[in-house]
Parts: sequence; C-alpha cells; structure tokens
Amino acid sequence: MMKILVVDDEFEMRQLLRIYLRQDNYQVDEADNGQEAYEKVKKNDYDLMILDVMMPIMDGWQTIEQVRKISEIPIIMLTAKGSIQDKVTGLSIGADDYLVKPFDEAELLVRVKALLRRTKANEKAEVDEVFKYEGIILNLTSREAIYEDERLNLTPTEFELLEALIKHKGKVLSREQLVDLIWGIEFTGDDRTVDVHVKNLREKLKAAGIGSSIIQTVWGIGYKVE
Repeated sequence: MMKILVVDDEFEMRQLLRIYLRQDNYQVDEADNGQEAYEKVKKNDYDLMILDVMMPIMDGWQTIEQVRKISEIPIIMLTAKGSIQDKVTGLSIGADDYLVKPFDEAELLVRVKALLRRTKANEKAEVDEVFKYEGIILNLTSREAIYEDERLNLTPTEFELLEALIKHKGKVLSREQLVDLIWGIEFTGDDRTVDVHVKNLREKLKAAGIGSSIIQTVWGIGYKVE
C-alpha cells in the first residue's frame, strides 16, 4: 500500500484529504506544519507528499526547500485559487505539481495517480534501461541521472523532462507534447508549468558543469536537445 504524507495546518483539510485518499486505498500520515513534515520525511519512506503553502512555523515554500535537501519525494502543493505566484514559486523550488483550492475528489486522485505512476513505472524492471547523452547517463530503472560519476539531484519531474528531451533528441517538443509525455493528457494546469521546470533543470545542469545550453529553446514552439 502506498503511503502519502498530508501536510496542512487546518484539521478539516487534513481530514478531507485523508478521507479521499483512504477511499482509494492509500495509507495516510499527517503533519500540521512544515517542521513536523520535514522530521517525518527524515524518518519515514513516503511515496508522495501533499503540501499546503500557508502554514505556521515553516510554510510550504520553506518546507520544499528543506525536504529537497534530503529527499526526492514527489510533492503536490496546495495553492490558493488564482494564485499564480504561489504555483511558480513552488514549482521553481522543487514541487512536482500543484492543486488549486477548492478542488474535488476526482481531480485530487487523478493528480496523485498520475504523479505516482510516473515515479513508480520502472520499479519492477529486471534489467536497467539506460540512455546516454553528452556524458549524461539516465538510468530509467533506478530513476537516476549521472554525470562524471556524480548523481544529479533532480526532482521526479525534472528527471522525466530530461528523459523526454533525450529520448526525442533532435526533435522539437512543444509544451503541449511535454505536458502529455510527463503529466498525461488528464493534466488540467497551465502548460507554462513546463517553462518553470526547464529553468530549474537548466540551472542544475549548469551547476553540474554540463551547461544550460544543452536544452535549446525553439521560440514559439518548445524545447529540444540536439
């Protein structure tokens, strides 16, 4: 049974999420602030985190920054309706997806299933599936990206973005195509989400000595690697 950590300072919201998730056979753990969530991630193995932005002690943005130092757990953040800046900020510091309040059960479960499917798809593979490009080694089985014997600290979404571009090297992928490949056709968010993840990925590649220009922007269309 997959285990999900729900982080929100409002008891009613945690209770609602717990009911929805347990009905779909997920095991649910809870935290009412970011500091507690961080400590739980250090001690437990979770398959996914659902994280509110506005919380006392440690808000959602601070929590993502701290958790990303120790874990690549997939993170869905909860944002206020219409708060574009919340979405951009969360995605830029390591969240994988966002859910806008108020939401319904179906939307929650679709996003949870899609993110879990993406991160768990290759766990049962018996033989490592590996792609190599410009010194980068992508192990699709272990979900690891290696460059010069050093592991790149990529979030699940950043890994899948790099995987999609390398698998289709030489081909321009539009934002819509990348959304379909990574999030699935059921994704209902803004396809400009891709731009935020590309920016994050470029910065991490540059920090590793690879060079951010490996991912090229094709203006008005999308992105590619040669």
